[in-house]
Formats: sequence, structure tokens, C-alpha cells
Amino acid sequence: MPSKRISVVVTRRLPDVVETRMKELFDVKLREDDTPMSTDELAEAMAHADVLVATITDQIDAKLLARAGERLKLIANYGAGVDNIDVSTARERGIHVSNTPGVVTEDTADMVMALILGVTRRLAEGLRLAQSSDWQGWSPTAMMGGRIRGRRLGILGMGRIGQAVARRAAAFGMQVHYHNRKRLHAEIEDALDATYWESLDQMVARMDVISINCPHTPSTFHLMNARRLKLMKPDAVIVNTSRGEVIDENALTRMLRAGEIAGAGLDVFERGHEINPRLKELPNAILLPHMGSATVEGRIEMGEKVIVNIKTFADGHRPPDLVVPAML
Repeated sequence: MPSKRISVVVTRRLPDVVETRMKELFDVKLREDDTPMSTDELAEAMAHADVLVATITDQIDAKLLARAGERLKLIANYGAGVDNIDVSTARERGIHVSNTPGVVTEDTADMVMALILGVTRRLAEGLRLAQSSDWQGWSPTAMMGGRIRGRRLGILGMGRIGQAVARRAAAFGMQVHYHNRKRLHAEIEDALDATYWESLDQMVARMDVISINCPHTPSTFHLMNARRLKLMKPDAVIVNTSRGEVIDENALTRMLRAGEIAGAGLDVFERGHEINPRLKELPNAILLPHMGSATVEGRIEMGEKVIVNIKTFADGHRPPDLVVPAML
């Protein structure tokens, strides 16, 4: 199947340079407005395209995959996480799934540190005060936050992003701890000066900051549930740049309101853009619109990876970023 004839449907607007390159290489149908496709629109695209370029806002489950046409052979996900796609069912139907790993590692790790600093130093509260008419000037006891140097950071998920966070945290003088499905090799652990905890409960109970950097899978859904959140110290904070479903958002909201957890920095939410209204009201929570990977460079590189995956597949070869069961 020559790549110039392959039929590609893109579900969301991508950076201009990426869309231009796709038009040069493929028979591509681009999204005219930047809104998520409806289920019926996705089904229509999947019924006639060879390749679907999907994003996190496209929930491609078994029911939707059953409506895919025989031509659809690749879902090229614009993003590293593939929890929006039923990969197992796709494979059963002969549909490959690719993603864009590694591209947003540094950008997301930067955002983790921004949230850690933002929450511990009360930046959002300070911004609101400075922009209001209530600020009466500097005071020795006003807007006091916490120092992060010497604090214990517990990283939940020590993959590419978790390790990038560890390097940054060490530069800030934080003590790095982590919990992961598998312990890192000793040389990596030594290079990061990171302490491994086999017990997540024990780690959570002893940390000053918790950073969620694991993917959302059935086994990580509500990994930070009410019971585990209660283990956190009352002066500890939690940040999440991974997937909202990893934290029980209602439980977190209750504990933030009650002062049982000092603060939270969230770039992702359990129900996508539908944020708990009570969470929005809290002064000790910094909420961002899923912008951890939102750099010009990162988004273009993601698009370039998508193009390479499609072109390689169209030329009859295995996409370099093919998602396999062992990764899930």
C-alpha cells in the first residue's frame, strides 16, 4: 500500500506544520474545527479510513471498534497514553495501535516541578491576592509557603517521566523516593539517588510531596483512593500530571477542604474537563487544563512521530512505536 494513497482521518486539529506534512504524504481528511468527534463521526471515519489519527479525547472501545471497516488497519494515537483505546480488542480485529512515547517527557517533568513549586509556595493564592484590591503590601507573615529543599518526594511511576522528575527534584535538593511495578536497575537507581519502596502505603505515609506519574490502567484506577489518601501527612501535597483516574477526585476534594491534605496541583481530572465544582473553589488546589505537554516543540514532535508511524506502516513495515500487550 503506497503511502501517498493511504487514507488517513485525523480526529482533532494538529499544529499547522504537521497537517501540512500530512497533506503532502497521505490522502488525509483533517478536522475543520477543534472539537472532539462524536461517536457516530468516529464510527464513520473508522468505516472508511486505512488509518485513524486519534487523541486522548477519542474513546475507542470494543463497541466502536465493532463498527470499524475492513480497511482500518492502524490507529495512530497522538499521545503516549493509550488508555482511550481498547488495544486488546483492536488487536483481535487486526488493527494495530501506535503511540508517541518519549516526546513529552521533559515538558511534562517541567510541569510537575511547576506544580510542586506552585502548590508549596502558594503561587495561585498569591496571584489572586496581587490581582485583587485586598493586597496591602508586604508583610513578614503573609503568604508563607513551604521550602522544598530537603523535602521527601515520592514518585508513583518511575518510567521516563518519573525519572525526569527525579533528576529535576534532585537539582532542587529534594530527597527522591519512588514506587514502581518493577524496581529500577541498581545503576539507574544510584544515578538518580532514588530510594525504592515496595510498599506504596508506607511510601505515601512518609512523603512530603507525592507525584503521580503512572499510566491509567485497570490496576491503577483510584490507586490513590480514600484509604490511601488518608495515609498522607496533613502537611503533604500531591500533584498529578498523568491521568485523573488514578486519584479518587471526590475523596481528594473532601480531604483538601478538611485540611487533611495541605494542597494539590492537578493537570488532569477524573472526568476529563468536567472538574468537580467543589474542587474549583479550593484555595489550596492549583488546577490546570491538561497542559503538561503543551509546548510548541512537543506537539510538533508528537505529530512527526505519528507521521513516521503511518508512513512506516504504509510502506509495509512495523511502526516504530507499535503498542504491544507487554506495555499495557
